[in-house]
Amino acid sequence: MIQVRGLSFRYRGGARPAVDGVSFEVEKGEILGFLGPNAAGKTTTQKILIKLLTGYSGEIRILGKDLERWGPEYYSKIGVVFEFPSHYQKLTALENLEFFRSLHGPGTEDPLRLLELVGLRDDARTRVSAYSKGMQVRLNFARALLNKPQLLFLDEPTAGLDPAGSRGIRDLIREQKAAGHTVFLTTHNMFIADELCDRVAFIVDGRIELVGAPSKLKIERGEHVVSVGLERDGRIVEREFPMKGLADNPGFVETLRTEKVLTIHSKEPTLEDVFIRVTGRRLQ
Repeated sequence: MIQVRGLSFRYRGGARPAVDGVSFEVEKGEILGFLGPNAAGKTTTQKILIKLLTGYSGEIRILGKDLERWGPEYYSKIGVVFEFPSHYQKLTALENLEFFRSLHGPGTEDPLRLLELVGLRDDARTRVSAYSKGMQVRLNFARALLNKPQLLFLDEPTAGLDPAGSRGIRDLIREQKAAGHTVFLTTHNMFIADELCDRVAFIVDGRIELVGAPSKLKIERGEHVVSVGLERDGRIVEREFPMKGLADNPGFVETLRTEKVLTIHSKEPTLEDVFIRVTGRRLQ
């Protein structure tokens, strides 16, 4: 769905490239997350892929076609959710969707159904100027689905949402994947990346440092030990045992037999822990 080779881009007057020799691929039905701190090059990459920025070097093929050869029909194939909502404030949510629907022609989604999906059906005829930021973010997502896109570009899609709203959007993203659609997601939220992405690309200072499945990255860089939480004399204490040969470890077996065990878990790092170890940088 997306093939990028040696992508570089420098803003006018920039001291260094915003994107510096980036290469990656996104398969059909995959969710790829670009994970990195602010100013890492995530949003710049996305803006290039959706043809908002030109003047890049490198090769980009999307849907099997060179990006530069795509004309206006490209926007019937993709959906975009920007980090900061942009709507016509004096129009209602339904009027906004009806207007953008008219730009796509036949074969679009029913705006009322989309508003139902994002929890805005009861506010369909409310002016967007009266919407909270979270409501506008959800409307953004609904608008991105109007043309039934094969490929979704999401920039911090849950920013500004409360926990319930965030979960709703995450569920919608999963539904898009289940329908065979492809998602390119940029974020600095490790929890979103860990939960949703098939693979993540760590990007810092415009360069990709590592690409892999979140679970695999955590296992490869975790401590291969098991931590056992015990209650002793009214206190909680922890003992650690090497995972290798655990079933034959006499200390572990004796602990299970004789101690009051409260918890047992492997000590794997979070995705942010892995990011810090690999890049030396924090996500925030």
